[in-house]
Amino acid sequence: MATVFSRVLPDLHEESGVTTPETGVPDGLRYVARQPILDARGNVCAYELLFRSGASSVAFDGDGDAATRTVLDNTLIFGVERLADGQPIFVNCTREALLGGFVRVLDPKHTVLELLETLEPDAALVNSCRELKASGYRIALDDFAWQPAWEPLLDIADYVKVDLSSTTPPQRALLRRKIGSRPIQLILERVETHEQFESAKREGFQLFQGFYFCRPQLMANRELPANRVIHMQILQAVLQKPLDVPKISELVKREPSLTYRLLRIANSPIYATRQAVSSIQGALVMVGDEMFRRVALLAITAELKGNRPAELLRMAFTRSRFCELAADIAGQDATEQYLLGMFSLLPAMMRLPMESVAKALPLRREVYLALLGEHNAERILLGWLESYELGEWESCDRIALEAGLNDIWLPKVYAEALLWAESNMKLAAQ
Repeated sequence: MATVFSRVLPDLHEESGVTTPETGVPDGLRYVARQPILDARGNVCAYELLFRSGASSVAFDGDGDAATRTVLDNTLIFGVERLADGQPIFVNCTREALLGGFVRVLDPKHTVLELLETLEPDAALVNSCRELKASGYRIALDDFAWQPAWEPLLDIADYVKVDLSSTTPPQRALLRRKIGSRPIQLILERVETHEQFESAKREGFQLFQGFYFCRPQLMANRELPANRVIHMQILQAVLQKPLDVPKISELVKREPSLTYRLLRIANSPIYATRQAVSSIQGALVMVGDEMFRRVALLAITAELKGNRPAELLRMAFTRSRFCELAADIAGQDATEQYLLGMFSLLPAMMRLPMESVAKALPLRREVYLALLGEHNAERILLGWLESYELGEWESCDRIALEAGLNDIWLPKVYAEALLWAESNMKLAAQ
């Protein structure tokens, strides 16, 4: 697999030219994860960035203002809009960051300033937010519960975020009445299941944050459909080096959409053939191993996603690439780790339990058990990444320490995987 997409990991912080004394590696945005904010159709509308001040801390401990200054500086150095792929970014802000104007280092066109519920909404804070709003920044109120003191900020807010786990339906209904006709978009946080998502839509919420799209909505038939078995067999076959052309030819024959794509590209001007290529095996030889891997991976993973949110496919690409890139350091097989990362989201894509999906995969027992959640060596990288996606830094540290992994290098691999995933999402959309 590495021969298809691999390239040298770029120094994502090289523009800063700053190194840390203890590690000698470029300093900058060491820990940043992102969580999508989705609309009712499952489209990504923005990302909230989850930051951490450094490898030695579990979160923003100590001086919160100093931590926020570090975050803003690192964001400027890193150019985090690369990771957000042009989507708005939600950034948590302290009082000093707002009143002192430190947030102005961020591009107002792409930045939503998120005011934490712990802030005191006094006149100074309100006036500062009004000035920032006039400069083009958008304002979000986090974990909002209506109080009279917050009324002036409601008048300028673009978003109000509500925590599903700490509010009741009557409380949320009261909040909507208090907002009234203000042009505010409501974001419901901690939406974890499809049922919660559907209920939230009925309540009137327009935007959602949480991992509901990763929870499979089980179908009545819990067996794996036959065409999905073929898809996964092809996914495994294309990651072998070199390709077993006769074997893949037989598999592709059973997948009409991939047969169509393969023959179409083999007969395209790219290869300038003198006569039409009409056989699957001939087309495989024509396009070569690397091109076929690219076509197959994009086509099958996109089809497995079905009508589920595109963020699922983006996450699957990110997980598979991260696990592949980090495999050598963790003493694991890169091909198996790529499959593990990709297959970890198949239940959400296919709306089937992992047990049903995993038993159809011809995987080593250890990889199979890792998919089912067993904490073995094969699951170390995936486990670290799942914690990282949630901003559970303490869990990340524990996993890295127990496995002897470099907890500064891993976030850089995650950043590279995100960029690779964005590139492949664009290819999949063509």
